[in-house]
Amino acid sequence: MSTFTEILREKAAPIWDANLEHPFVQGIASGKLDLQSFRYYVLQDSYYLSHFARVQAIGASRAEDLNTTARMAAHAQGTSQAELSLHEKFIKQLHVTSEELANFQPAPTAYAYTSHLYRVAASGSLGEIIAAILPCYWIYYDIGQQLKGATPDEPIYQEWIAAYGGEWFGELVQEQLDRLDELAKTASEKEKSRMIDHFLISCQYEYLFWEMAYTFEKWPIEVNSQEQLSINK
Repeated sequence: MSTFTEILREKAAPIWDANLEHPFVQGIASGKLDLQSFRYYVLQDSYYLSHFARVQAIGASRAEDLNTTARMAAHAQGTSQAELSLHEKFIKQLHVTSEELANFQPAPTAYAYTSHLYRVAASGSLGEIIAAILPCYWIYYDIGQQLKGATPDEPIYQEWIAAYGGEWFGELVQEQLDRLDELAKTASEKEKSRMIDHFLISCQYEYLFWEMAYTFEKWPIEVNSQEQLSINK
């Protein structure tokens, strides 16, 4: 009999394959991805991860036992310490200026994806929250495994592949898979249906995130909300 996460993976198969085959991902493997596209991705992903960690922390507050609370909190801390620190390193290597960071605006997809996660976190159970955040873990790990043998000339791409194909990351992914399978055993059919929906939507957003970076997605009408307001008194 299939586990709940095996069922999720089967339902997401077409989206999953599209993620792995996206030209952004394959461009990292070959080293041919435009570095400006990766630079754009790093800025957007740093924004995403800062909110992803908050959703992990909300998940910690929904747990019914202290061990799960501690582990979910540890995942939130790990996102900050490991992934965000990696992005900070990339930001320096890619010569992102302090002015760019001060004027940063999330792209439509980055904003929508984090909004989706917050929507689930606002009223969902721990199982629903994990289902929504799981694709970010699982798809990245699968990509890291798929690209493990790749040898792109660009050192930043080599470091990115090593981060998500590493054993430490695989252990985090397996922990969340096991946790969701356990929660699904006592979830109602309605809750499991919501978990499936959240999971599939997040898988779609993972694909859209690559597309966003590959095409340098922008809002249709550009404005600068960071400009200092001048108010006449």
